[in-house]
Formats: sequence, structure tokens, C-alpha cells
Amino acid sequence: MAEQSISRPLGEHHYELVATWTGNTGTGTSGYRDYRRDVTLDVAGKPGILASSDKPFRGDTARWNPEDLLLASLSECHLLSYLHACVTAGVVVVSYTDRATGVMRENGAGGGAFVEVTLHPEVVVADASMIEAAELAHAQANEWCFIANSVNFPVRHRATVTAG
Repeated sequence: MAEQSISRPLGEHHYELVATWTGNTGTGTSGYRDYRRDVTLDVAGKPGILASSDKPFRGDTARWNPEDLLLASLSECHLLSYLHACVTAGVVVVSYTDRATGVMRENGAGGGAFVEVTLHPEVVVADASMIEAAELAHAQANEWCFIANSVNFPVRHRATVTAG
């Protein structure tokens, strides 16, 4: 008799965030130029993130904007998925730096969308014999990354792996 696989329920995870607009200069949104785009993002037990819109949309360049946060989420998710993929493949990563880039296009009707993100991980592994497996681990990480699997545009990888 063939062994039957045991069906396990998939995990469902819930997240909660409070976004508070802090840009009322005294007259609310009485006019497009009459308010700041300042927002504070809070998650229980974590430091708040000072956010705003991007500069072309009258935002504060000293604060994180939604586009920065999306790019950061994709980069960090790939990094964490990649480290896990390397552990399972027996690859020892000693250094990882990503210089992620993204392209967003406005649609002319007040909206827009990201059309692509490219991650540029620079990875250093403990031994040259690990380089091939470390390169292959990027594909596995892309399959595992929750955030990359949640967007409707390509997330590309232009990785370099060296031994150190």
C-alpha cells in the first residue's frame, strides 16, 4: 500500500498597522498645497516609521514613501528567503548587500504602477565550492518570497556571488 501524504492546513497570518496622518497645517485639506503629506506608521511594539509621499507628489524627502517601502519589502523578503535557501543547500553566506532598483510609471490619470523591480544582491560565501549552489538559491528564494509572490510585476535578480 502506498504511503498517503498527510494534508496540513496552510498557515494564515494577519498583520495590523496604524497609519496616522500628521500633516494638517491648520486648515486640513482645504487645498492641494495646504497640507503636508506626513504620516506616521505604527505597528505595536516597534518604532514608528515617519513617512510621506515622494517628492514629485509634494512629499518630504527626509521620510520614507510608499514606493521606498515597497522596494524595501521586496529586497528584505528576498534576502530572508535567500538566507533560508542557502541554509537548506549547505551554503554559508558571510555577507549580503542588495542595491535594489524599481521603475514606477504614472498613467496620466492620477495613478500609476510599478512595472518592474530589479534586485542586485552582492553575496559573499565562505568557500568557492559554494558559489554554484549560492547562485541557484536565488531562484528558490524568489519562489519562497511572500512579497514577490504578491505583486503583479516582475521582480528580477542580477546577483553576484563571490567567495571570501
